[in-house]
Amino acid sequence: MKVVRDTESLRAAVSGLESLAFVPTMGGLHEGHLSLVRAARKGGRPVAVSIFVNRLQFQPSEDFDRYPRTLERDCALLEAEGVELVFAPSEQVLYPEPQTVIVRAGPLAEELEGRFRPGFFDGVATVVLKLFNAVRPSVAVFGKKDYQQLIVVRHVVQQLNLPIDIVAGETAREPDGLALSSRNAYLSTAERAEAPRLYRVLRKVAGNAASAAQAMTELADAGWKPDYVEVRRRVDLAVSQNDQDPRVVLGAARIGGTRLIDNLEF
Repeated sequence: MKVVRDTESLRAAVSGLESLAFVPTMGGLHEGHLSLVRAARKGGRPVAVSIFVNRLQFQPSEDFDRYPRTLERDCALLEAEGVELVFAPSEQVLYPEPQTVIVRAGPLAEELEGRFRPGFFDGVATVVLKLFNAVRPSVAVFGKKDYQQLIVVRHVVQQLNLPIDIVAGETAREPDGLALSSRNAYLSTAERAEAPRLYRVLRKVAGNAASAAQAMTELADAGWKPDYVEVRRRVDLAVSQNDQDPRVVLGAARIGGTRLIDNLEF
């Protein structure tokens, strides 16, 4: 496995790799990321993974400085998965000058997560486009765990006519249902025991055993600070009154000092 830190070395490394599959990450890798690597590997494609904590998608009050940075461990995990290439740039490499050109991710970026994290999806869209231009993959894999991000990236690729197939990877979960996330490491023992409640309330909504409003109330009564629980149409996350549309319920809530998100298709 080759690890490169600059774009010149990256372009030399990818020049001999055809039908390249790409998995962008911020590091702090866990089984969820590795499942995306395996999805990228299907069909025998060579796989490249990026590891970069993108400052543009963090608000000043968020956890940019303490976000897990475990490059040596991450590379060992990726090498065991047979990854051909890791791109781990510094901020100076990816943003050699102040980034004044920002990709606007569209109206969806202002809903759901965008209401609580303004500018987040513009930061995601900007770094993803920069990474796509550097890596030049045929396929890129994004997890359903970040469902709105997946839809936003698909929209960016479509709107900008990028020749990249966006593949959705399933959410990996702990046995008790908690979606795997690098931020789970922030949870105390008591918070970790309580954390699966978010998935449980989403299951109630998906199974018509509770409304979104009732799910919000249950979370609040259990000591959470819920931001939203909403049902949307899967394909574009539009609000739909048509019960025949495949739908997804999405939720975000803070437990202690940790904000968790999850979703469930139904």
